Amino acid sequence: MNIRHALAFAVPFALSSMAAQAETFPEPQRGTYVIENFAFETGEVLPQMNVSYLTIGDPANPPVLITHGTTGQATSMLGDAFAGNLYGPGQPLDAQKYFLILVDAIGSGESSKPSDGMRADFPEQTLMDMVNAQKMLLEDHFEIDRLHLKIGFSMGGMLTWTWLTEYPEFMDGGVPIASLPGPMAGRNWMMRRMVIDAVRDDPAWNNGNYEEQPPMLRYMSAWFGIATSNGNLRLQELGATREMADAFVDERKEKQKVGDANDVMYMWNASRNFDPTPKLGDIQADVLVLLSQDDERNPVELPMVEANMAKIPGAQLYIVPEDNETRGHGTTYNASYYADVLAEFMAQLPNAPE
Repeated sequence: MNIRHALAFAVPFALSSMAAQAETFPEPQRGTYVIENFAFETGEVLPQMNVSYLTIGDPANPPVLITHGTTGQATSMLGDAFAGNLYGPGQPLDAQKYFLILVDAIGSGESSKPSDGMRADFPEQTLMDMVNAQKMLLEDHFEIDRLHLKIGFSMGGMLTWTWLTEYPEFMDGGVPIASLPGPMAGRNWMMRRMVIDAVRDDPAWNNGNYEEQPPMLRYMSAWFGIATSNGNLRLQELGATREMADAFVDERKEKQKVGDANDVMYMWNASRNFDPTPKLGDIQADVLVLLSQDDERNPVELPMVEANMAKIPGAQLYIVPEDNETRGHGTTYNASYYADVLAEFMAQLPNAPE
């Protein structure tokens, strides 16, 4: 295992981000593939599963599958901090060299989800369900039988681990971002359970048949965001006094955006059985894991990080250091911190384009 700490490189990456974001890439194209009689892990079957996606670039180029975080969707992977540092000319995922596929996971965006009409009668999806739907999209719709790269942030990182362990021959490389090579457990799952239970225990929930969004959804979403996506040093600076901290909380509560409660709770619960540990040794693709020192959901000091990384042949681990600009779990959404490292990784992958 190759562990690389980013202390010496953090400032140059951050300073280069403004120039990187000025780059452009082709306009994303929206499409939807319909899977008939999609079977979930629960055994339930959905007669029609819509899998919505965005594509960028030429389908003749090496394919790269990009997946989003738990409460995101494909469009969330188009933000300046991520796409602006990766998709442009000369950047690691240059859309002129690669065919980029950004998928709305089951339960999000324009893919099938509870709020389409079924509400709580919608089957409760898992990450494995999401991966299987994505594999059908690739094979049956795009006629792709091998990915050049699978990359994803947060839940998208967990989906990357699932791809790497369940379909080890399907890709040349995998890059899980903000996701540990271990089970959904510990504080990460405890906090997710708190969000799920607080909303579902809200009387307004009404077993998923609410007339208005349960009020606890907004409060718990704000709490979870402050607890896990802001960074210790940055939060201390923003809330250096009690008055400043109160003002920050008030603003977050007021501006907190929430989606449909069924959709959100289903997505938080989708990671409930995630655990790539037993199959880490089966991984065949080259692997680069990108974590941040201040990630509250995925603490890099946990013993399982080093122990489980050692099970993956030739795997590389890159850790972004904490400073007063990093944002906890959200740090690695800013690809300026690791764009050069990712570029090096892409250059050494099998079948890398010139």
